[in-house]
Amino acid sequence: MPAIDQFTYGWLTPALAYLLSVIGSLLALRCMARARTSPKPRGWIITAAVALGGTGIWVMHFIAMLGFSIHGATIRYNIPITLLSAALAIVVVWVGLWVVVRRHGEPASLLTGGTATGLGVAAMHYAGMYAMKSNAAMEYDPWMVLLSIAIAIVASSAALWFALHVHGILASIGAAMIMGVAVCGMHYTGMYAMHTHLSDQMHMPSGAPAQQLLTPLIIGVSMVTILLFLQVGITDPDEPDLSSIRGQHASRYWPSRD
Repeated sequence: MPAIDQFTYGWLTPALAYLLSVIGSLLALRCMARARTSPKPRGWIITAAVALGGTGIWVMHFIAMLGFSIHGATIRYNIPITLLSAALAIVVVWVGLWVVVRRHGEPASLLTGGTATGLGVAAMHYAGMYAMKSNAAMEYDPWMVLLSIAIAIVASSAALWFALHVHGILASIGAAMIMGVAVCGMHYTGMYAMHTHLSDQMHMPSGAPAQQLLTPLIIGVSMVTILLFLQVGITDPDEPDLSSIRGQHASRYWPSRD
């Protein structure tokens, strides 16, 4: 059985993955803070989904995968499936945010939105793993896979709760750091579930080496991050308490249920 190395470049890729996850989570929280005070929050919710799903989750996964290697085996990536996994991450986060926004943060909506988003995040992770092709056969421990899915659901539920309740830049930074730990924890738990073995029946994989995707990824993420920071900034919006959002004034800040 060939050895799997999650730290090919030492702690560089895990540290970068965590940093990007925190940045994406922070941007998403600031976008949701703006959504709470906007009469038309749809644009902010979409921006939050791009920040959290795109940067905080998908890019974190990809950067972490740059440090993944299988000794004695070649790894390639199917680009269409990889990009599809990015779209999946953004869409499932948007669905989760939209559910809790329309239901004004009710416990049932957090449970529903967190479960749906967590399952989607797990699907994104394993779609990204399916996009990874190798001449080593890959198998998964089903119990560890279930554990990674449970972590994804808990992390997603916490993220949605933070999105509705966190106020202030310092609180947002703290929440983003916690979210980064949860997202990275789900990723590495899912990776720990993998086992590989070499087989004469496996062929040399087709696709792009990870390094060929790195340059456009860094450029794309940098541009999106800069644009989001320019759009959102780090100043506190003049936002009301959550209690004032509910009830008779809810329609001012949140979309109607109709």
